[in-house]
Amino acid sequence: MRFFLIDKIVSWHPGESAEAIKNIALSEDFFRDHFPRRPVMPGMLIIEGMAQLSGVLLEETLKRETGLSVKAVVSIIERTKFRDMVKPGDQLFYRATVQSVNEMGGKARCQAFRDDRKITETALTFGFKKTDDDKLDVIRGELLSLWLRDCEDPK
Repeated sequence: MRFFLIDKIVSWHPGESAEAIKNIALSEDFFRDHFPRRPVMPGMLIIEGMAQLSGVLLEETLKRETGLSVKAVVSIIERTKFRDMVKPGDQLFYRATVQSVNEMGGKARCQAFRDDRKITETALTFGFKKTDDDKLDVIRGELLSLWLRDCEDPK
């Protein structure tokens, strides 16, 4: 099963930072087993949401700087802290800040908030895989366009 853990990107500044939201619905498949009668969003899925935002931010940063199309793949997760649980009805606000990027990979510092409370923070390191698949580039572009549909600064 494929999880998209971003509903919308609300701030987009390739080379610098991005911010996104994820609405947590009781209908999410993972709540059935995590945990019965006490639904809690798995921490790894919170990290996955931050990785999705960071990954597309780093991919787009490299594309604008060099013209290369790559797929970002998480290779290191470090200094991760969880401060509270996320439950149905919550809205997560993800923030990713570019720390570094080059043709081999990139690094981002990420945070997740509920209201004004920091829920999770981590540093993510990505390796880049070059893509020569035009269909994959089209799908990625469509997904990014959907996420950026009402963004304040999609350029």
